[in-house]
Amino acid sequence: MTQPSQSLIERAADRLRSGGLVAFPTETVYGLGADALNPDAVARVFEIKRRPMSSPLIVHVVDEDMARSVASAWPEEAGAIAGAFWPGPVSIIVPRADRLPEVVTGGGATVAVRCPDHPMALALIRALGGPIVAPSANLSGELSPTRAEHVRASFTEDEVLVLDGGACESGIESTVVSLVDRPARVLRRGVISADRLSIAIGREVVEVPAAMEQGDRPGAGVSGAQYAPRSRVVLFEPGRFAHATGAVQGPIVALVITERPELEPPGRVCVMPGDASAYARGLYAALRAADADAPAVIAVELPPSAEAEPDRAVWSAVLDLLRRVATPA
Repeated sequence: MTQPSQSLIERAADRLRSGGLVAFPTETVYGLGADALNPDAVARVFEIKRRPMSSPLIVHVVDEDMARSVASAWPEEAGAIAGAFWPGPVSIIVPRADRLPEVVTGGGATVAVRCPDHPMALALIRALGGPIVAPSANLSGELSPTRAEHVRASFTEDEVLVLDGGACESGIESTVVSLVDRPARVLRRGVISADRLSIAIGREVVEVPAAMEQGDRPGAGVSGAQYAPRSRVVLFEPGRFAHATGAVQGPIVALVITERPELEPPGRVCVMPGDASAYARGLYAALRAADADAPAVIAVELPPSAEAEPDRAVWSAVLDLLRRVATPA
């Protein structure tokens, strides 16, 4: 993992103080950062991403104290989750503090906060001395970036200063859990499962990504947008490749976990890792590379299920992501 230089971090913090934007790595994906307490800078994030103003942003902090500063209430369960998983890929939805500009939450009464597990992200927040909003550093509707070059493909240097911290370790967006609901519920699946959150807080956490599946207004920090390649994406069960792609006219790129003789598409085959964490880490990059071929279809073999944590949570998050990027039938 690339280590940040202090001079680079200070330069980036100065950019944020002046209302500019900085893209930086986290353990999940690269974030498009702005000073969370500067409403004009936050509005610029929406503008440059072409993101609906009603779609709330996640606020990134260095610790619980900073999280409390943007929340009007910090329940005991929030402290338990932070203690168990921060720094890490869990965003916690709590009531919004009045000092946090409404533009951050799309006018909503709640805010999602998390502490990222990446030295460059933490160094930047500390250098700024305050919280940073950081949705994924891509144009709305495009695949999330897991490498600096992905960010640079979407934005110019004048628009965004990019901090290169190498490839993201996790590659899957954070779990988003709402503590303003009873029972607590996961609004976006990530590598931290509802079961593990339930153990941490000592009560039930329901894994129902309602904002995604029921068409509700997204919770704070959860975008309703679908992040997908330009090419059509179809999913297929192992051994069902021909059934899923038989009517396709044109080149196909197939993403599979194990190369099989029956996979002979008029295109190419990308063999994905069989390890859950490695698969998640490389998925966005593989989808981007497949999309660059401009195929008629990207065919993705459905991943296996797993009985035990952490693989079960990771494969579940991968499957949730794949279902969201898949082209509707």
